[in-house]
Amino acid sequence: MSMQVKKLEKRIEEIKGKIARIGEMRPGSINQQFTVCGNSSCRCADPRRPRKHGPYYQLSYVHQGKSTTQFIQKELVGAVRSQLANYKNFKALTTEWVDIALALAREKLRFDKERHRSEFRAFRQKRPAVSGTRSRTAPK
Repeated sequence: MSMQVKKLEKRIEEIKGKIARIGEMRPGSINQQFTVCGNSSCRCADPRRPRKHGPYYQLSYVHQGKSTTQFIQKELVGAVRSQLANYKNFKALTTEWVDIALALAREKLRFDKERHRSEFRAFRQKRPAVSGTRSRTAPK
């Protein structure tokens, strides 16, 4: 095989190793929200300087076509952000893997096609040339 094929195969093995080391993951995004409670005597209802309640953290994601939202406790936000980063890394690595796999398949097809052509040329050169056509004789 060519050096290009070996290089692509090596990169795929590196990607597999990185994927194997990814920790917990989850898809989605996390948003910080502040709310107003509606109590007229609360600090959040002050017309000049409202101080909303929060922050509250909301995780949103789509899995198997279903959209889901859930609130995350403040203490867990760091862990969830780490899981989101791991998922983003996982998606980037798998996308790269597929891109490389397609390039590898094209390279192998090209190599096989060239090998087939050279084998066919060698076969044609070894075969004795046949001149003219054979005549058919009628059966007796």
